[in-house]
Amino acid sequence: MKLLRYGPAGNEKPGMLDSEGRLRALSGLIDDINPTTLEHIDTLRGVDVAALPLVEGEQRLGAPVSGIGKLVCVGLNYEDHARESGAAIPKEPVLFMKATTAITGPNDPVLLPPGSRKSDWEVELAIVIGRVALRVSEADALAHVAGYTVMNDVSEREYQLERSGQWTKGKSFDTFAPIGPWLVSADEVPDPQALGLWLNVNGERMQTGSTTSMIFGVRHLVSYISHCMTLLPGDVISTGTPPGVGLGIKPEPIYLRAGDVMTLGVDGLGEQRQEVRPL
Repeated sequence: MKLLRYGPAGNEKPGMLDSEGRLRALSGLIDDINPTTLEHIDTLRGVDVAALPLVEGEQRLGAPVSGIGKLVCVGLNYEDHARESGAAIPKEPVLFMKATTAITGPNDPVLLPPGSRKSDWEVELAIVIGRVALRVSEADALAHVAGYTVMNDVSEREYQLERSGQWTKGKSFDTFAPIGPWLVSADEVPDPQALGLWLNVNGERMQTGSTTSMIFGVRHLVSYISHCMTLLPGDVISTGTPPGVGLGIKPEPIYLRAGDVMTLGVDGLGEQRQEVRPL
């Protein structure tokens, strides 16, 4: 299943893509795609998609899940990205939180905060939790996953790395977490460790990678994080980015400027497009 939310920001409706990629309305069956929906996601598998109403015309897409309680991110989870960042290869997952107020739709503009000089891009595979996970084993970890989606972990590097404190403040500006376009149910992603990722800026390829190169895979991350905190339905884990971020470009880093356009995607999970604008 490919579940999504469409409509104006703050007033999105639930939808599903049919086998031909057409948008079908789910509002006759559920109120929203939220933590409660994810707990009972199996009930949607029996829906006759072809019988659902077609949604005509171009639609804005919101984040595919509402009511996200936690947005947990994993840093330096690709060895080449750790090297380009000048960081040591982590021995355990590097975790940080990203404010949920940063979440936006997959094609909404990214707004540069006033005075931003070093805003950067990061295409990532995101895990969406469907069942409560507390101290789960790696063997049982995937049973707690509702599905997967795409996230751009936009990062203001000056705030993240040069202005003291932890990474969160450089990661949490409004619009710095575009998620979507849809949530692909876990049964349609048989191997989350075999997905290609890519990102372009102004049509130029900047990132090309694969989840095969993760230092810590999806099973390990869900298990490890569940030993640090209770993961609830609707929580999102963004799993880290492959090499090719602006910070790592030699001899001089390149950062986002107003007018830039980012396009990005993950195999089988759809694509995003964001115009960069000043706040």
